[in-house]
Amino acid sequence: MSGNANFRLPDFIAVGAPRTATTWLDRVLIGHVGLPAGVKETQFFLWYFDLGIEWYAAHFRDCPPDLPVGEIATVYFDSPLARDRIKQYIPECKIICTLRDPVRRLHSHYRQLRREGFLGNVSFTQAMEQHRGWDGPGNMFSISRYAEHVRAWREKFGADRVLVALNDDLEAAPQGYLDQVTGFIGIDRIDLAHSAVGAGKINEMNEAPRNYKLARRAREFRERLRRRKLYFLSERCAPLWNFCFGRGEKFPPLDPETEASLRRQFTPEIEALEALLGRDLSRWKTGRRAPEITSASAAAPARE
Repeated sequence: MSGNANFRLPDFIAVGAPRTATTWLDRVLIGHVGLPAGVKETQFFLWYFDLGIEWYAAHFRDCPPDLPVGEIATVYFDSPLARDRIKQYIPECKIICTLRDPVRRLHSHYRQLRREGFLGNVSFTQAMEQHRGWDGPGNMFSISRYAEHVRAWREKFGADRVLVALNDDLEAAPQGYLDQVTGFIGIDRIDLAHSAVGAGKINEMNEAPRNYKLARRAREFRERLRRRKLYFLSERCAPLWNFCFGRGEKFPPLDPETEASLRRQFTPEIEALEALLGRDLSRWKTGRRAPEITSASAAAPARE
């Protein structure tokens, strides 16, 4: 692959789906594994593949040699192209699929697309109608075909190399959720009671941009910075991005009738995933949340 002694590629990749507490996971793992320098997700295997594998490997060259190396990149989850490319370059890679109640994930995904200028000033219902008109990677509905995508990752890498982690478990028992991740990637247990990011929501998106065009242009500019690996600008300018992506109206809660309709729509998908995983996912059909632990040291509210 390369004669460079510092050439490293990930031992594991958390491929999403989007809006399933992957930012929380990334921050908890910092210091316990090697992660891309300067950025959460390079998105190499989908958007920046033309820059070459050496460009990608350079993100990991300074990772501690005694720790596994990984990336958390949610754009890969529903992309057959990204899946094939990862298999080509990292055939023994471990894959983590993080999944969440599909209705709540869909609504959260809409808020992200609005906030970052992918969608204009449209309601959740209008956004859904737009996304029903096409299919493919990045579509809010195609991402939600969990069983299809998990099955594809398992077929490509082997069931023993694919971990499926559910947000229900994170809400109910965050330490147990994290333990299954650390055990899967082969690192020591991380005690959430001593982690600065062990509790609380991360990466919430509760308000729309004041100006859609400004948000879109800011996102496009941020992507150009990332392509040039100018992460010190693209990742450390939070006040600028918050100015461009926020300051607008608060997103309204999900309408109960819309929620009920979506839960009926997703029931066949949920049942397919139940059969695949051997898990009872009744809460996803009814909208009931997982029971929460009340201990201050262990509890962790649902993350975005």
